[in-house]
Amino acid sequence: MYTLLSGLYKYMFQKDEYCILILGLDNAGKTTFLEQSKTRFNKNYKGMSLSKITTTVGLNIGTVDVGKARLMFWDLGGQEELQSLWDKYYAECHGVIYVIDSTDEDRLAESKQAFEKVVTSEALCGVPILVLANKQDVETCLSIPDIKTAFSDCTCKIGRRDCLTQACSALTGKGVREGIEWMVKCVVRNVHRPPRQRDIT
Repeated sequence: MYTLLSGLYKYMFQKDEYCILILGLDNAGKTTFLEQSKTRFNKNYKGMSLSKITTTVGLNIGTVDVGKARLMFWDLGGQEELQSLWDKYYAECHGVIYVIDSTDEDRLAESKQAFEKVVTSEALCGVPILVLANKQDVETCLSIPDIKTAFSDCTCKIGRRDCLTQACSALTGKGVREGIEWMVKCVVRNVHRPPRQRDIT
């Protein structure tokens, strides 16, 4: 009887936990994206004022529940000296969200170089990657085709994995829900990186 009740309890109150890295250069909008995600998926989360978000030094952590999946976000600082720490988190992650500042054409080559290091890492082999072209609410931003063209020589390095480039405005929230829902589908079906199971009580 205990086994039956224990199994039922786990079925009802356990979520599969997936760790998602949020990467990209500093000032790309990673923390704003994380805050919008928490606001959109957590009913009682008030959120911080988006105007008070500053450059991340180190890491921000956030959790979002989507159906039977719990996403644990690790938003890592994007300054050049902090990028060397990114690979310390690769072995534990189930997915990567790479955020590009679509308004900063001057740093696009730098962003592409950082992205290339991410997709060529053996520790991330098969891990789904969502590329967010952020700040699409700004009139002078680069379009999705512009960004795909700039990153085109990375295409062959992506390998066999789910990968999507999507327009987003972390500030207004446009594209946030769609991106998270896409990531959930990808990590759930990726049999090569099974979830961690956690009781939610």
